[in-house]
Parts: sequence; C-alpha cells; structure tokens
Amino acid sequence: MNVIVTGGAGFIGSTLVKRFVRDGMRVKVIDNLCRGNLNNLTLSDDEYAIDLNKDFFLSDLTDYSKCLELIREADVVYHLADVVGGIHFVFNNEEFVFRQNILIDSNVISACLFNNIPNYIYVGTACSFPKHLQMQDGIVALSEEQTYPAEPESSYGWSKLMGEYFTGLHQKSGKINIGLLRFHNVYGPGQSYDPRHSQVIPSLIYKVINLEDGTLDVWGSGNQYRDFVFIDDVVESLVLVLKHGMNQGLIQIGSEKATTIKELAELIVGISNKQVTVCYDASRPEGDRGRIAVCDRARKILGWKPETELRTGLEKTYQWMSKRIYLKR
Repeated sequence: MNVIVTGGAGFIGSTLVKRFVRDGMRVKVIDNLCRGNLNNLTLSDDEYAIDLNKDFFLSDLTDYSKCLELIREADVVYHLADVVGGIHFVFNNEEFVFRQNILIDSNVISACLFNNIPNYIYVGTACSFPKHLQMQDGIVALSEEQTYPAEPESSYGWSKLMGEYFTGLHQKSGKINIGLLRFHNVYGPGQSYDPRHSQVIPSLIYKVINLEDGTLDVWGSGNQYRDFVFIDDVVESLVLVLKHGMNQGLIQIGSEKATTIKELAELIVGISNKQVTVCYDASRPEGDRGRIAVCDRARKILGWKPETELRTGLEKTYQWMSKRIYLKR
C-alpha cells in the first residue's frame, strides 16, 4: 500500500509513519517543517524511517499547485498537517491560524479528488466542541452529536471544524472514501517542547526539568481539565480507521478521563522527584474549562480503546524529554 502523510515529520505524523514502515507500507511524507522535524523520522542515529531523497517533500500545503503535484499515486492520504500551538500562540494569531488551516484542508482534499486518490483520513480536534459546553461547571462528557450548534472557543477550533465539515461534504458525494477522527489532547515522546508553541504537558515537563528547586508557574486556576490520550493509542486509532472506520462518520478519540491541570502538574512534579512548589496564575488565560470524550463510537466501529494510563505515559514522556534537554546542555 502507498500512503501519503501530510505533517508526517510532526509528532503524531512521524509516529504513524514509523508504524506504517514497520508494517511494510511505502510512505511519502509532506511537511513544511514549521513544527515538524526530520529528527522525528529517525529510527537510530544514522537511519531514517523513509528515504529522505525519494519520499520526503518539503512543501507548503497552502500552495494548491504543490498539492496537485505531490498528492498523487497513493492508496490513502492521512491529512495531519495544520497550524497549531499552545494557548498563547493560538490566541495571539487567530486570523493566521484560521486562514492557513482552511487553505491547507481545502487544498489537500481537492488534490485527492483531482488525482483520484480513493481514501482520505482527516483528523480534527476536541477544540471544535461548542464553547458553552466546555465552560460548564463539573465534568462534561461530550458525544460526537454535540458538535452543533457550533461555537468553538478559538479560531483553531473553528478552522478544524470547517475542515471536518468540508470533508463530510465529500463523503456525501460518494467520490472518495472518508475517515474522520477527532482527537482530544494527544501527548507522548516526540511531542514538541519548544516554549513558543508547546502544549500543556510538554510545557510543564520542560519547566520542571529546567528547575533545580523552586516554583513552577502554571497558567490559569489549575481547575480546568483535559482528556489526555497517549500517542501510541492515537496511532492505533489511525491504523484502525482505515480498516473499519471509512465512511462511518465522525469518531472521537480520548481517554474518557478528566484530569485537572492541577492534578497533571502534581503528577509531573512527583515523577521528577524534585522539591517544587506549584503556583497558579489565574490572571493568565487557561483556555476552555474542559471536556472529556465519549468513545462509544470508537469502541463499536473501530474496536478501539485507550491502553496507556496517564502516569505511565507521563513517565515515558518525561524520560524522553529529559534525555534530549540534558544532551543540549
């Protein structure tokens, strides 16, 4: 099978690429390396998962002519490329995030149709759930049907929701087989910990690793919560959707467990074995209050469930980041 992965040098994409290569598939990667990194595609110090000269393409997917040129001769396209970052980046670049993602998503699927690619898998985000549901008190478990009336909190959530909608239109046309997944907060080894646009888990781990002893500053009250799902479980869902989830509608992927940022920070500090005091700055934005997944459709359609407990996943992520941060020193 020939596979194209957009954003294939990124966190999720590169992990998926390695899985497909291990399974004997031919994989082509398209990435602009804005957040992705070729090091993510390494299997060892001197070996890459793919032949970079033949199967890696540095390209900007907002350029439709490039999409037409590169997105061809494949059995399936996994579209993972988008513009995203942490809370600070998204809320300070709302127009840019929205426009870029709309262009990328429409260009990629249009190229698939033009070049007669039979299968297309799009990945959305839990940020696309309505703001009023995410801002409720208590724990809110959300099913796929609760997406509308639409009211995402950020332009990122809006852009990804529009991508889902546009993809769904093509599914109705019957011209291409569609797989639609919506991820909650994915984390694990390989995730970017660049402070400029890292998300909450790598951001907190990065801060803790760089503290000898002292104070860990956390944005927000700490009472907001997230549904964290480990990278290996997410990759398994991406494999299963091609086998069982095509043309089955939207399927969300999460742990179905609510973890407050306060609980998360305490777990990370405990793993570090450092004497750290956690302080919460309620004057800083904390994003939506929270939501967790209802994974009934993932279980029923894909036969999928999360296998990795949060502490286990955090330990693996902390160890992975520690090695790289200390090596840079």
